[in-house]
Amino acid sequence: MDTFKIRKGLGRGLSSLIGDNKVNTNINKLPIANLVKNKFQPRKYFDKESLEELSNSIKERGVIQPIIVRELKNNNDKYEIIAGERRWLAAQNAGLHEVPVVITEADDLKSLEFAIVENVQRHDLNPIEEANGYQRLIDDFKYDHEKVAKFIGKSRSHISNCLRLLTLPKEVVQLVEIGKLSQGHAKILVGLENAFFVAKKILDKKLSVRQAENLVRFFKTKKIPKIISKDSNIKELESSLKERIGLNTSIKNRKNNSGSLTFEYKDLDQLNRLIMVIKANY
Repeated sequence: MDTFKIRKGLGRGLSSLIGDNKVNTNINKLPIANLVKNKFQPRKYFDKESLEELSNSIKERGVIQPIIVRELKNNNDKYEIIAGERRWLAAQNAGLHEVPVVITEADDLKSLEFAIVENVQRHDLNPIEEANGYQRLIDDFKYDHEKVAKFIGKSRSHISNCLRLLTLPKEVVQLVEIGKLSQGHAKILVGLENAFFVAKKILDKKLSVRQAENLVRFFKTKKIPKIISKDSNIKELESSLKERIGLNTSIKNRKNNSGSLTFEYKDLDQLNRLIMVIKANY
């Protein structure tokens, strides 16, 4: 099997990565039991229906595209999957005992890059898995948004918007992970204090992204009255006046010491009594 054919089957991004590493261009076969999951695999959810379809295909035609692996240090019999975990799982379900592999030398960074590129190119990641993959490049390998964007081949704004999803409340993140809430809907909930409440409204009403934007705009522009705590001296004066006059009293004092004094009466008798108290004392 020549190098060109192997690279062509892996896709442009993976081809580029393989070109940077020492790789055995021959396709080998390894026992399924000798392969282990990639600890850097960003993908956490595998759709059962699509996995079953792939298993049925493998039963008929075998594993057409080889799995990319690297040899595990201190364990020559075991190989870590860099790209192709879904094919490995489907092969197990299909009852295969061995699978075709391409063995490459890759450090942890390159292993993570392989896993992200394969999944992003195939659109296999949900938005949260994609964001977590980018975040790991940033946290563990000192990438910035610009470098991630250049490496993945997407715009910087796409990377930034994707990463912002990780700031959403846990409950909203879970809705995105299981596919109940789209990335378009989730993106407009970023920064909203009651994001989960609004997310449930979006799902209950089956709102489009445009309709959800209008709903979020309502919550963002809705004025919430500010609760200003009164000075203890003001409170004491209010209480003293209430005891003396017998009416609820409110004092609003501004910073320049101007303001208003309000008495609350419930009927004409209370009003007349208030007037009498004022006339008698002033």
